[in-house]
Amino acid sequence: MTSVPPAEAVPEAGFETAAEDDIAPATPRWGERLRRLMPPRTLDTRSALDRLRDAPPKDALRSWLLTIGITALAFCIRLVGIAYPKGILFDETYYAKDAYTLMKLGYEGSWPDNANDLIAAGNVNVYTANASFIVHPQVGKWLIASGEWLFGMNSFGWRFPSLVFGSLMVALVIRLARRVSRSTMIAAIAGFLLCVDGLDFVMSRLALLDIFEAFFIVAGVLAVVIDRDYFRHRLARDLERRGLTDYGGGASPFIFRPWLVAAGLLFGLAMGTKWNAVFVLASFGVLAVVWSITARRLAGARKRSYMALLLDGVPAFLSMVVLGFIVYVATWFSWLRTQGGYDRQWGAEHPDSWQVKLLGKPFASLLYYHKEIWDFHNGSYIKESHHVYAAHPGGWLIDARPIGIDAVNGIKAGVDGCPVNSTETCLRVISATGTPTLWWFAALALLISIAWWIAGRDWRFGVPIVAGMSTYLPWFNYTERSLFFFYAITIIPFTAICLAMVLGLILGRADAGHRRRQGAIVVGVVLAIVTLNFAFIYPILTDALLTQSQWLARMWFSSWI
Repeated sequence: MTSVPPAEAVPEAGFETAAEDDIAPATPRWGERLRRLMPPRTLDTRSALDRLRDAPPKDALRSWLLTIGITALAFCIRLVGIAYPKGILFDETYYAKDAYTLMKLGYEGSWPDNANDLIAAGNVNVYTANASFIVHPQVGKWLIASGEWLFGMNSFGWRFPSLVFGSLMVALVIRLARRVSRSTMIAAIAGFLLCVDGLDFVMSRLALLDIFEAFFIVAGVLAVVIDRDYFRHRLARDLERRGLTDYGGGASPFIFRPWLVAAGLLFGLAMGTKWNAVFVLASFGVLAVVWSITARRLAGARKRSYMALLLDGVPAFLSMVVLGFIVYVATWFSWLRTQGGYDRQWGAEHPDSWQVKLLGKPFASLLYYHKEIWDFHNGSYIKESHHVYAAHPGGWLIDARPIGIDAVNGIKAGVDGCPVNSTETCLRVISATGTPTLWWFAALALLISIAWWIAGRDWRFGVPIVAGMSTYLPWFNYTERSLFFFYAITIIPFTAICLAMVLGLILGRADAGHRRRQGAIVVGVVLAIVTLNFAFIYPILTDALLTQSQWLARMWFSSWI
């Protein structure tokens, strides 16, 4: 059995597993099989300096070429037919129109009841200056407005920004997976998996807010992970400058952390898209401090490593939480600058309120508006409303209840391309569904990753687990209201990384001989299954014409209908 590298020094080609024999025993006992699945417990014999210097592989050019290539693939397959159907779909009725009035008025105006039909006919300037009550911040809508500014108030215009950010999120996942796994191959697998995910595909082709939130969340997580390496490298440089191998129990220095500032900016933008990004900010704020303590301990600070709570914790709070809050408030700049937004005049109408005396009229109005939004999200109206596509979060990880975005049923033979000799009617649908086999493999990989993180004490697996679960578990507090599967777009980037890392475990080291070849077959089969599954469900992601039997062949469970 070959030696196993420590968590800080993963070979580029993949993770090494506990069992690295070229040829395993023919009939191992179950206990032996279980032992082989568990992380190895080996002593990391490298010096503290070498462990602090640990970094992703030195193949920057190749990694960026792969990143660009896979991102371009994602962009191209999402671009084809993005403007079809040409009308407003699903919740685009809110965000495409809100974005347009933001651009025109600086706040969300109101539209007549038949606005969607008028817009489809090319009559787009039918909005009024009367403020509309909206329940989400403005960042995502400003991004949608950028597409409308470039290409006009049409389906291509309001969907183009989602295409760009959905594709760029693939690039972020590749960079995050490489940074965490220390493997460009695993990173490429993670990016490709997201590239062929049905939910990410659909959400990258709709003018909804969630794809932008997911982008900023992944970017924020990546910034914190980069900060981990940056901080450890700076500690190593300080030791080298002093001619030390470790601090010997002495104090370690304060280090400015620019990547935490970047994280604060990105998480502020994520919260400026949708509020629930705050849970990821909280999780990674804590994780950043924990990593600071462990880094200082590794550098030899010993008991003084807990000074990180002060030296690193306070600056991290300022960089991530305080700055994130400032960025969030700044995202309301147009609402604050103009006078016609919903509740914008509340401060002027209540000059004696404590909010006005403390904050001034504009910010007091903004605070009151947030109370109104909070009351809406937690009030009886939202709790008592029901939706045919409501999906309990307990089923999200296995794609139990996808959501229908658009449907035209009962197309008769000879109409709209339905075969003339067809004995059944046809239909066109867009279903926001994940690629089922990807989500099922990813759910299994999540469980394996949790075991590897806890039993193997491997920080790498903790990153996608903490990120994915901090976007997922909070939804269980809101199950009394209708929730929808497309909210899970913030989860799949991280569970895809989990799956890629588990496939890296299966793949093993490049020098593992027969064991490596066996692993490569398994990985190839998994990728082929996911890719073919994506191709099979492609028609229900793109509003393609299907007969009833062809559609039913893609509805594997009654809960999908």
